[in-house]
Order: sequence, then C-alpha cells, then structure tokens
Amino acid sequence: MGVDGDLEGLTSLIERVENLKRSAVKSIIDARVKEFMESRNKPPAEIFKELCFCILTANFSAEKSIKIQSEIGDGFLNLSESMLAEKLRSLNHRYPEIRAKYIVEARKIINPLWKILNSSLDGKFIREWLVKNVKGIGYKEASHFLRNIGFMNLAIIDFHIINVLSKYGLIKRPKTLTRCRYLEIEGLLSEIADKIGLSLGELDLYLWYMETGKVLK
Repeated sequence: MGVDGDLEGLTSLIERVENLKRSAVKSIIDARVKEFMESRNKPPAEIFKELCFCILTANFSAEKSIKIQSEIGDGFLNLSESMLAEKLRSLNHRYPEIRAKYIVEARKIINPLWKILNSSLDGKFIREWLVKNVKGIGYKEASHFLRNIGFMNLAIIDFHIINVLSKYGLIKRPKTLTRCRYLEIEGLLSEIADKIGLSLGELDLYLWYMETGKVLK
C-alpha cells in the first residue's frame, strides 16, 4: 500500500465506505455525480462561475462559498474588482480583496479554458495548466473545479480528507501539502478507490460525508 498507511486501517476505511454504499447516502452521491457530469455541457460563463467558486474556497468554507456563488452570480463576470471585493466583504468572505483580484484576473482565461476543457486532454494535464495559469488556484482548488464539471479522476485533498486518512492511520498529517505530497496522497486515494470500485471523485464525496455528514459540491 502507498504512502504511510497500514493494512488494518485500510480495511476499516474500505468497510466503512462499503457500508455507506449500501445506505441512502449512495443515492444522494449518485445524484451529485450526475450533476457534475451534466455540468460539462454548460456554456463558458457558467463554467467560469464554477472556477470562481473554487477560487473562493481556498482557506475558506465550501458551504459558505456556495452561498456566495449563488448571491453574486453573473457579478463574477462583470463587476469591477473593487465592486466585487465589496460584495465579497458584505457576504463575509474571509479574503475579499485578494479573491476579487484573482477572479478579475482569471477572466482573461475564459476562452482558453473553454477550449482546453473541450479538448481530448486528460484531467491531470488540465489541472497542471490551471495551477500554472490561474492565480489563487492550487492542486486542491483545480481538482475541485474539474471534479465539479465532470472530471472524476482527481482527488480533492482538503483538511476533511486528511482528517479521515489520518484517523484511519493511513497517512501522517502533513505540516504543509506540497505538490509531491499531494500527488502521493492522491496515489493512495486512487488505490482505495480502485479497491472499492469508485472513481476518485466519488470516493471524495463518501469521505467528505464521513467527516461532515454532508454531501456538497
């Protein structure tokens, strides 16, 4: 087994996920995955708004970011940087100025992003492109964005997922999540997903539910 884990912890985690797959949670997760897959057909503006949501989630609550995304809507596309920052501040985002700056700067990649998403390129290649070309987007945020529009072969490694893996003795909690460490943990999650018969995107939803009791996007 990869990374730092032990076989007993791996077996326990797999059993827990398998139990959830036999529960009512499965239908909720299946419905969410269906939404993700259907999102691949959304127009460029809607895809960009999903990218903005993921920019907002960095070091901030995903649940609160969902509410902010709903409130701002097309403002991600047309508000000035100062107006967007003020809107984020009024909605209690933790970093209104820098997130507004990142979002406004990201507008220049709407068309290139649309083209690359509709190419035959693999999700992992697109993730590297996003990390390189979009300020405020790291591996977690890029993976989150791509999963939310139907690329299911990427792991979203946030503190919830790290908590689950460390509780089961599968990893040591990292002090910092470097690119190398991120990819190592993604490799472990890929092993687990293969054993359970899930994609990485589906596994993320099950692990998130185990930690939070919720199924979000």
